[in-house]
Parts: sequence; C-alpha cells; structure tokens
Amino acid sequence: MGTSGEVSRRHNIAISAVSDAPTLDLRQFEVGAAEQTRLRRQISHDIYHELSTIMLLASVLGSAPELDPGSRERARQILGETRWLHQLHRAYEECVSNARIRRPAVAEPVRLDLLTEEVVGATQLSTLTRIGFTATEALVRVDRLAFWRTLRNLVGNAVRAAGTDGRVEVRVTTMAGWVVTEVDDDGPGFGAVPAGTASLGLGIVQDLAASWGGVLEITRGVLGGCCVRLRLPASPQARGVVPAGDV
Repeated sequence: MGTSGEVSRRHNIAISAVSDAPTLDLRQFEVGAAEQTRLRRQISHDIYHELSTIMLLASVLGSAPELDPGSRERARQILGETRWLHQLHRAYEECVSNARIRRPAVAEPVRLDLLTEEVVGATQLSTLTRIGFTATEALVRVDRLAFWRTLRNLVGNAVRAAGTDGRVEVRVTTMAGWVVTEVDDDGPGFGAVPAGTASLGLGIVQDLAASWGGVLEITRGVLGGCCVRLRLPASPQARGVVPAGDV
C-alpha cells in the first residue's frame, strides 16, 4: 500500500489528466441536428414535388383518347395510389414535426365498401393472384388513412399467403349493427407464412380496430387458409360522407 503522499500525488495527476482532456462542445450536436432538419425539409419538399408531378402525369395519361380502356384504368389507379402516398407523406411529416404531441386519429364517416373496392382494385392490377370482391353499401366512422393502411396490409398478407396461383376473397357485409370486412385466402393458414416488411402487424391492426370500437378475428376461412375478419360498428347515414376516392 502506498503512503498518503503517493496517494495524493496520483490524485493530482488524475485531476490534471481530466482537466487537460478536450472539452465536449455541445454546439456541434446542435448544428448537426439543425442540418438534419434542414436536409429532411429539403427531401420532403422534393418528395412532395415528385408526387405532384406523378399525379399530374397520371391525370393527363388517364384522359388520353388514344389509350385503350385498360390502360386508362391503370393510369387512374396510379393516380389514386399516388394520392394515398401524398397523404402518407403528409402524415409522416406531421408525426415528425409533432413528435412529442400525441394526436388522436380523426374518425369520420366513410363508405367502407368504396374504400375497400379501391384497395382491391389497385392490388388486382399488381399481382397474379386471383382476388374476388363482393360488398354491400356500408358506412363506418374510422380514420380513412389508417384504415387504408390496415386493409392494404391485410390484403397484402393474404396475397403473399395465397401465392401467384392462389385465390383471395374480400367481402364487406353488414349484420346486426356491424360492418364486417373479411379477407379470405387459400394459403397454408395463419402463421405459416412470414409477414412482409410492409406489414403493420396484426397486433397494431387489432389496436386500431379497438380504437374504432371494433374487433379483429382470425379464423380458418372457407377457402382453406386464413380468414381475417374486421368487425366495426356501423355508422348511421349522415350528411358530409367523404367518398373513398377523394384523397
């Protein structure tokens, strides 16, 4: 064990070493954060500009007289998908700008049959999987963008499970005060196919359903694979209903 003098000398050396160490300048992190914010805003501006350009081109293409009906329909689908991307981009920007503020989703009366038809129509044009669709007129109160994301993921999961040679059936029905959306596939069943990278996850879908007063059910479907059933409270007919295509 060293003497008290040696201990004191070592203590002074340690203090000197600490005092001689370079000082951490917090301002460099502030500049870095400001630069990141500036770059994010520039990229966001460019994304917004490109989306607007694509929407304009798709709109012009969709009305071109020289195109056959099938090509015009695809142009209209591109326009619709780009509008949804525009909304997603705007929602992302709001989340980033208000990271510390938790805003509740805005529920509004939505024609769920029309919104579901739009999602199914876009998916039909982008896959070889056979997708059937039947629906009755149905009105619910949901956050339109959140439901669009939910349904896109459910249909996408079913298409992946069914495969290119498979079959998916999407149904919207009403019963006893509920609007029921079913996504049925002939795949290997729940849990047998890994979820895709774009999937919200059934847990998040279930949370969204609960926030709208609904229930998410997972059963074996009539096609032999998985059937995801989303039950939501039916909304009474009201003025100011927002059509699904007005995005």
